[in-house]
Amino acid sequence: MIHRLSHLFLRTLRDDPADAEVPSHKLLVRAGYIRRAAPGGYTWLPLGWEIHRKVENIVREEMNAIGAQEVHFPALLPREPYEATNRWTEYGPTLFRLQDRRGVDYLLGPTHEEMFTLLVKDLYSSYKDLPVSLYQIQTKYRDEARPRAGLLRGREFTMKDSYSFDNDEAGLAASYQAHRDAYIRIFDRLKIPYVVVSAMSGAMGGSQSEEFLAECEVGEDTFVRCTSCNYAANTEAVQVRVTAIANVDVPAALVVDTPQTPTIDSLVALLNTTPHKSPTGAAFAAGDTLKNVIVMVKHPDGTSEPLAVGVPGDREVDMKRLEAQLSPSEVEPFDDAAFAKFPALVKGYIGPDVLGTTRASGIRYLLDTRVVEGSAWVTGANAKGQHVINFVYGRDFAST
Repeated sequence: MIHRLSHLFLRTLRDDPADAEVPSHKLLVRAGYIRRAAPGGYTWLPLGWEIHRKVENIVREEMNAIGAQEVHFPALLPREPYEATNRWTEYGPTLFRLQDRRGVDYLLGPTHEEMFTLLVKDLYSSYKDLPVSLYQIQTKYRDEARPRAGLLRGREFTMKDSYSFDNDEAGLAASYQAHRDAYIRIFDRLKIPYVVVSAMSGAMGGSQSEEFLAECEVGEDTFVRCTSCNYAANTEAVQVRVTAIANVDVPAALVVDTPQTPTIDSLVALLNTTPHKSPTGAAFAAGDTLKNVIVMVKHPDGTSEPLAVGVPGDREVDMKRLEAQLSPSEVEPFDDAAFAKFPALVKGYIGPDVLGTTRASGIRYLLDTRVVEGSAWVTGANAKGQHVINFVYGRDFAST
């Protein structure tokens, strides 16, 4: 414990550091808590490290209280366990890979699921040894493309990761709840405002996932919360209630000329000048249209494939959510060169009837959950300057 300020290893700054973009980063550097060592890597100075250790101790106390036992793995890990789970490839450029002097492959651990599993497999040989919960507080390494928020989303960071090994689903549920309760106590003790939301499991997989999020203006996640119930979810994992379509006798699909309609708004405006009506008899609106967005999916092994996503015209494809669903693959724009390789796609007028692995384009086709059986849409007719109305999902087109 430091007692004399005159002896404290500390230098404060008058101005914000040039590379700092978010308030927490600026304040931590200016107050002498951390110092930049490299992009995404920081040296903890005495004041900052003292706080770091206190936070660690709170986490450690609450984990020990639920019977979890602390271990500590090396950060430098062999390739083989991650090759066996395919994450050597799936992590893509996020993984720090290196070789020793003999040319043997290693990585800097981004996470340690494989090592926990192998450790328990090595030491335990019977279900009678279970349950057991193990955790560690370890430095992790991920090659973030653009580390820009100080300690947030850095290339080197401290993580507490914990894993339970149980005999059955009931034991797993009990372990999950014990960990959840421990995390609540940790954040309550730290007096950090937080919200618990449903989340994606990501590369780790799993049947259930929740995140503890601290609300702030510079965060990288967005969540939704119901104002009349306790439901909250990361936008990547939010579940939307699907409303059944009432039985409506929709007329046969009809192709109509729609020249000079480059936007949804211009398409709707033109349709409302014609004698045609939506199946409900009301004027056409953006939500009556179905737009089909094409993206290129780049897989960790270097291969790529196109993917089509159909959404109502009053909505946009949430690229962040799409990437979360496709992770560890990455999503890239579908450019003119890509269109040239798929002549069945008429840019700006793509209809769902050419999409699907068994259709003319051979392109996998996903649909928004609002596109339900029996719903009718205005969509592209696969011909320049033409759309089709009364196009019914389940009758006239399907997804794959």
